Amino acid sequence: MTAHPPFRKVLDGVATREQMFRLFDHHKDNPDFDPLSGKPYSGEWFEIEAASYHFMLGLLPPLFQRTGMFGMSEYRAGNVTSVFFSVRIRGRERWFHGFCDLTDRHSPEAMRAAIIAHETGAADSMTREEKLEAIWNATHPDFRGIAGESNPDAWPEGDKGKRTIVVGDRGAAVLKLLEHLTDDEIDARMPAILARRTRRGGSNDADPS
Repeated sequence: MTAHPPFRKVLDGVATREQMFRLFDHHKDNPDFDPLSGKPYSGEWFEIEAASYHFMLGLLPPLFQRTGMFGMSEYRAGNVTSVFFSVRIRGRERWFHGFCDLTDRHSPEAMRAAIIAHETGAADSMTREEKLEAIWNATHPDFRGIAGESNPDAWPEGDKGKRTIVVGDRGAAVLKLLEHLTDDEIDARMPAILARRTRRGGSNDADPS
């Protein structure tokens, strides 16, 4: 199993409500998902719309609520639950969702700090691991999968269970492990994601009030 950084951004740009709910459950077919512990959700985060933040706040009585932060009373699995953040960054209010493992009671504050650190860094401050997560989440299910599920004999034993993605055009498309994407292949997939960041503005830049 690939070791994840403690906190990692899994979607660049601002998730719509539909994207948000999809990301709540995007590891359901991952063989590494342990329903008793909540891994590999723990530590993942992404930006959401103001309306989604307030919708989730009113959906269930929160497990806890602090200034600019609340946790869902319905756990994702184990001690991992959704925590929602309202953060002012460079004078603009923004909203985020993260999966925190409350075994560590300081994890929500640590995630909030990680989000602020990431979002106040360079314009393209995503790590390689974060870019791979963003690419995986942006890829249509028809073009991604798990090594060994449909053709076990095509993969070495050590690669089975790892995530795969189709690369190349229609005439030369091949199936490749996500973790084996080259920097050039990653960079080729990032412009559309980065374009959403460039276009981000208008209603996403305004306070809900």
